Amino acid sequence: MADQWPECVSRVKGVILDMCGVLYDSGEGGGVPIEGSVEAVRRLKSSDLQLRFCTNETQATREKFVAKLQRMGFDIDVREVFSPAPAVVSVLKERCLRPHLLVHDDLLPEFDGVDKSDPNCVVIGDAADNFSYQNMNAAFHVLISLDKPLLFSMGRGRYYKETDGLKLDVGVYMKALEYACDLEAEVVGKPAPMFFQSVLNDMGIQPHEALMIGDDLVNDVGGAQRCGMKGLQVRTGKYRRSNRWPC
Repeated sequence: MADQWPECVSRVKGVILDMCGVLYDSGEGGGVPIEGSVEAVRRLKSSDLQLRFCTNETQATREKFVAKLQRMGFDIDVREVFSPAPAVVSVLKERCLRPHLLVHDDLLPEFDGVDKSDPNCVVIGDAADNFSYQNMNAAFHVLISLDKPLLFSMGRGRYYKETDGLKLDVGVYMKALEYACDLEAEVVGKPAPMFFQSVLNDMGIQPHEALMIGDDLVNDVGGAQRCGMKGLQVRTGKYRRSNRWPC
């Protein structure tokens, strides 16, 4: 593998970085940068490689999320960040859909321009404490009342890491609604191929010319590889020895 690595690198024109678990660990006070990550981003930006950031973060607007990372010392711009909320808003408008939202309170401004009256679909993200029985049941009632229930999930992660340990992610609640309503959610965000393709289109490169770096073996690495990209898993964030490809 070591002998093949220089050849692989020579063909890479763009790097896509996951954020939570790769650049920083979220938590109380906004989180903390992972050792060496600020410098790694600086070095990538000074190289000939294109750099983009791809996250399933749905607990804040993209602007607030980027501002937090800038305060940590990261050289990052909103235009370089791809997240599920703007993508799902585009889908809703294109398909004339009116969502019932089960999302974090801090994400609500992303949906200000979307008609939410008389919902004909449900959108869920990492709602954190908003994933109460009452709120899950309300989403269930919207879906079960529709002739053709439609559920959008901003990611399908099982868990993520904060400074005080692992936390359940949106995929767990997505699966509950899928089971209750006998449907399959449309995932917007990693590992959806269209989400990765939007990043590649922005960089103007082909899948085999891109390297995705993340801490999630399924949604980051596996999702990228299924799109024809290279994938690399870091040993930070949610990484555990049991979550890796067998030798």
